[in-house]
Amino acid sequence: MSLILYLLKRLLYTLPLMAGAIAIIFFLIHAAPGDPVDYLIGEAGASQEVVDRLRAQMGLDRPVIVQFGIYAFEVLRGNLGYSVVSGAPVLTLILERFPATLLLMATQYTLAAIIGITLGVVSARRPNSATDNVITFFSLASFAIPVFWLGQMMILIFGYYLDWFPIQGMTNLRKGYTGFAYVLDVAYHLTLPALTLAIYNVGLVLRLTRSSVIQVTGQDYIKVARAKGLSERTVLFKHALRNALLPVVTVIGVEIPGLIAGAVLAETVFGWPGLGRLTLDAINARDYPLLMGMFLFICLFVILANLVVDLLYAALDPRIRYS
Repeated sequence: MSLILYLLKRLLYTLPLMAGAIAIIFFLIHAAPGDPVDYLIGEAGASQEVVDRLRAQMGLDRPVIVQFGIYAFEVLRGNLGYSVVSGAPVLTLILERFPATLLLMATQYTLAAIIGITLGVVSARRPNSATDNVITFFSLASFAIPVFWLGQMMILIFGYYLDWFPIQGMTNLRKGYTGFAYVLDVAYHLTLPALTLAIYNVGLVLRLTRSSVIQVTGQDYIKVARAKGLSERTVLFKHALRNALLPVVTVIGVEIPGLIAGAVLAETVFGWPGLGRLTLDAINARDYPLLMGMFLFICLFVILANLVVDLLYAALDPRIRYS
């Protein structure tokens, strides 16, 4: 099977997955307590006539199964609806916030992968040594620390006491930077949230890399490489690491939903204007269209990200073919 046919087949598999996601997300959100009309009215109160009119405008006066049929039909047309609070198109709101979340996730996982893989190889080079024990302790500690607590500690230490980094937002709105200065300003604000998530995720990557490298180094082709007189660094990073990365790549694909959940917490702590903050605001406001659009977008992103992970297998291991 060629790569193109494989991609088409995998994309066809996403159709029933997305159909099931639409149904599950819709009924779960509507089963949750709370009402967007109550949020809009607030504590001021309103007559029953006004409440009924608002519910009719939002379509909440119809049976749930009818609401689901209308929503599913609109989604097939590419219409995710309009936010109850802002009145803006849901897709527009998501696409405006997605670049910030993508930047945070890509940066933090790049850092986690680089640090985790490097420390994993160093740890596997001399198992049970003092270096291995220190790295193992670090990996366990990073994996056990909650994201929200770590983020608050980063803010207190590096933002408040040392005053090295900003603690909120994505840019300095007062300065109004443009061009390359704007890029540096974004990177400056990105440092703390990206490091927080990277420290949280580095433990799993490190442990998997260590165990995979130790397992691979016992193979015959590693012994042959050493017998040829190759340096230990070349044997580990060029020969052993490539095959040892397959389990790591697999786990990265499986952990993508967890990464998004961690991003929600980090964005909330650091005031990062991404999908996490948007999701939290939608939950607080019981904004049904925005919540459903957010979850559908995240489902599609997870499916496509796992497809990319599958394609990486062939790049890492030439023995893998899509046939």
